[in-house]
Amino acid sequence: MLRHFYLLSFLIGTLAPVKSSCALPPPSDLSAGEKRYTAKARATPTPAPVYATALVESGGAGEQGTRPSTIVVIDPGHGGFDRGGIPGQRVAEKTMTLDVAQRLKVVLTAYGYRVVMTRDSDVFVPLGTRVAIANSYRNAIFICIHFNAAPRGSANGVETYFYSSQSLPLASAIHYYVAGGAPTPNRGVRRRGYFVLRRTTNPAVLVECGFLTNPTEAQYAQSAAYQQKLAEEIARGIRNRSSVVRASAPIRLTADSETVPLQPFIDQTRVRDPDTSRSRHSSKKSSRSKSSTRKKSPKKQSSGSDDTAANARMKKSPPKQTED
Repeated sequence: MLRHFYLLSFLIGTLAPVKSSCALPPPSDLSAGEKRYTAKARATPTPAPVYATALVESGGAGEQGTRPSTIVVIDPGHGGFDRGGIPGQRVAEKTMTLDVAQRLKVVLTAYGYRVVMTRDSDVFVPLGTRVAIANSYRNAIFICIHFNAAPRGSANGVETYFYSSQSLPLASAIHYYVAGGAPTPNRGVRRRGYFVLRRTTNPAVLVECGFLTNPTEAQYAQSAAYQQKLAEEIARGIRNRSSVVRASAPIRLTADSETVPLQPFIDQTRVRDPDTSRSRHSSKKSSRSKSSTRKKSPKKQSSGSDDTAANARMKKSPPKQTED
């Protein structure tokens, strides 16, 4: 019995050092480097999501998994009782603009952008309300989607409008991709004082995605594949708008960036707004007509074919109301 007691004591004394050698050393036994590492690890908080504008501007927000800080206000042209286009137009512009706008919303949302729609259904929204929505967001860009129309069925192509200088890079980037991806002619970038462009304080662009009065382009516009293509190209322009450079600027290409050339543009700011010029033109024409009637002799009055022909021409080709 006593022998067993001594044997048990011997085993306990032998195993005790093994147990202590396998245990973690107390804090006082840690090296200086280990102490710094441990203190740093304890002091580091859980990282919060980064909503960096730099990621948005570089076009890498989608890949980095962060949400871009830029808000995109999408404005589908027309709606409700306003079909858009010109009288007798078969394809309703309001339907095509909404289709592309809704697809663009899905694409941008997938990239992490916050998207606001001025209309998300077939309703009429006044121009002032559309502008108010765009201006209510401080860090936003305004994308107005339209399709074109003309009395000539042969008129075709895509064009992009802007007004303020801060909007030119955005217009250049969007037009660069849309015109490059569309199987229709490039009608270029144009500067014009449309209401929604002139009154919006944020960068604003109006995209004319083709002529619905052109049989070929109307057929494209009604295709779901083409609508998706337009949405994706507009989204590419939005994501790469900070990559726009002037032709004379030094170009620095990196593996994950693409340089977009600043587009030349046609300045059409002196062109009158059809909504306001028609009534003024009519009143001036009426005054001139009355004045000439007083001066003309009865013989000349009976022949007045010039005014009739002019009126007939005006009725035949009414001005295109592009911005609603």
